[in-house]
Amino acid sequence: MKDIMGLMKQAKKMQENMERAKEQVAALTASGKSGGGLVTITLSGNGNMSEIKIDPSLLTPDDGEMLEDLIVAAFHDAKVKMDEASQAAMKDAMGDIQLPPGMSL
Repeated sequence: MKDIMGLMKQAKKMQENMERAKEQVAALTASGKSGGGLVTITLSGNGNMSEIKIDPSLLTPDDGEMLEDLIVAAFHDAKVKMDEASQAAMKDAMGDIQLPPGMSL
């Protein structure tokens, strides 16, 4: 019976930690760049784009396709950084709590 109570306490602690981690992730921002910094995109923790900066030199009719590619690349860079930061926050929230084999965050 003590094992069940310990497991219940551990589950409650994990739930509280996960809620805190979700709040931390929501407050995160990540910026991605492409074209040597010609395009910069900033994402919020919930994945919404909060800012985009485009160097004025790219705003010509001839560079439309290249600008589109740079925006996509900058978004991807920011998304990768945000995913890594989110995973790190969730891992920190789990602390020393061991998940069953085959289960991951």
